[in-house]
Amino acid sequence: MKHIKDLLSFIYGRGCGEDLFLQLNSLLDARRAAVPRRGRKQKISCRDAFLIAYADMLSGSGGETALSRLARFVSAFNKGSFSYLHLLPFHPYSSDDGFSVIDYTQVDGRFGGWNDLETLKTIPAGKEKLRLAFDLVVNHGSVQSKWFREFLAGTKEYASYYIIRDKNYDSRGVFRPRTHPLLSEFKKENGEPVWVWTTFSADQADYDFSNPKVLFEFITVLLDYARRGAGIIRLDAIAYLWKEDGTRCLHHPKTHAVVKLFRAIIDYLELPVLLLTETNVPHDENISYFGAGTTGLDGLEAHMVYNFALPPLVLHASLSGDAGPLREWAKTLPARAQGRYFLNFLASHDGVGLTPAQGLIDPAAFAATVEKAKQRGALVSCKSGPDGDVPYELNCSYASIVAPKELGPVELRAKAFLAAYAALFFLSGLPAVYFHSWIGSEAWTEGPQKLGYNRAINREKPDVSRVEAELACERSFRRLVYNGFQKMLAYRASQELFDPECTQKALDAPAAVFAVERSKGKKSMICLVNFSRDKTRWTDKKGGITQALGPFEARIILK
Repeated sequence: MKHIKDLLSFIYGRGCGEDLFLQLNSLLDARRAAVPRRGRKQKISCRDAFLIAYADMLSGSGGETALSRLARFVSAFNKGSFSYLHLLPFHPYSSDDGFSVIDYTQVDGRFGGWNDLETLKTIPAGKEKLRLAFDLVVNHGSVQSKWFREFLAGTKEYASYYIIRDKNYDSRGVFRPRTHPLLSEFKKENGEPVWVWTTFSADQADYDFSNPKVLFEFITVLLDYARRGAGIIRLDAIAYLWKEDGTRCLHHPKTHAVVKLFRAIIDYLELPVLLLTETNVPHDENISYFGAGTTGLDGLEAHMVYNFALPPLVLHASLSGDAGPLREWAKTLPARAQGRYFLNFLASHDGVGLTPAQGLIDPAAFAATVEKAKQRGALVSCKSGPDGDVPYELNCSYASIVAPKELGPVELRAKAFLAAYAALFFLSGLPAVYFHSWIGSEAWTEGPQKLGYNRAINREKPDVSRVEAELACERSFRRLVYNGFQKMLAYRASQELFDPECTQKALDAPAAVFAVERSKGKKSMICLVNFSRDKTRWTDKKGGITQALGPFEARIILK
């Protein structure tokens, strides 16, 4: 508990921190009996995989709730491949497909209720049951929430829940992930204008964590998520949490301290929960959320971070046929996990971040990749920078960009797409697959115009009967992709050399080939992916092994 007291003192000052420690201790004691004690260890193995989905991922009729429809589909098609289901925000919301939360204590009635989430936890996932991951949208909330309404009403309790500044505030030094103004004007009930900090949209007001009551609100939400059975809690947009004038308001030491505090509480209560940070930034900044040197205080931080460099690196390899940048970056990854895990992903509900590729790919070569992606239908979203708006994200269906129809026969297209994911599955960490990738969805081209934002291109909510019919078609792109995922994940789960704690080493290879050696003791395997549509060869200079690889072929050699 001393570490928790030290963190509170670092965040709020020693005198205030000690008082807050007593309050927090009372809160934790009151909640201790309600939260689950440690069951399954906080550990990731080769048998774990992570499926990302919206609560209303599939539309349909028949009177079932969106969550029960999702449960029925996952129960029928998962077949043990995924051990975790990441439910993107399922609370009542006002925008951003759930990331503008109105009430953290409720399930959106359009999706179902808490009982539907209980049903999801009964779905078999290998030898265990499906575990859930929840989003803790901690940086901001909906301006339609009770908290914000009370703030505008002038209610004393909520008067300092949100960050306000003068309307002429100079925000040029603040890191901006979007192009809209940083401050949004609102009117209080008495008619007084107030300018609120809105990092992501005018509908999403940023919380003021310099008010300890706000921190305690979210500690309560975190504990409730644990009580509801969340095995992983994802801290959305966590890098922006703490604001201090004169700084970039990004990766602030007190932001890191808050993450460490969440981790310390999880460890103190022995909760069967893993903490995952979502920070779409350059690689070195991203991995800082594992902890070390960020607050002046020792202590563990996130159990897991998104591997944000992976999507653009694999996209570049797939579109250029040059796996060199991916290979060289992989050589810098830790040889073993040692309890710190990467969430390895390619596609998600957002887009392919461009910023994490900085310094990892030659700018001219990557610009050519981005242009090729645009020619294949990708859209580009921008952020504000010192010299104007700059691209920060490609919005696309990963399948449509990596395996477009012009590539040729549907079998070759599916092979190209699965080759990209094979590279992901070969790396240490928790492999994550977006629902639309799993079922072989392609770009929803009418989505951005219909919904008014670029990310809609990969957020279609298709009719479940249509998806099931297409999956039943033996030679459909959906079926070929789905079958490929099932085979790869089943094989991965069967090989202990894919445990994150096994040693990983990226190997030299021809330009189009990504090669990784995994080993434990005397056992080892070599994993190969050819990112080219041409045949190539790979030679192990040490062992004298030569392998001929066909177009977009992935292969494993057990030694």
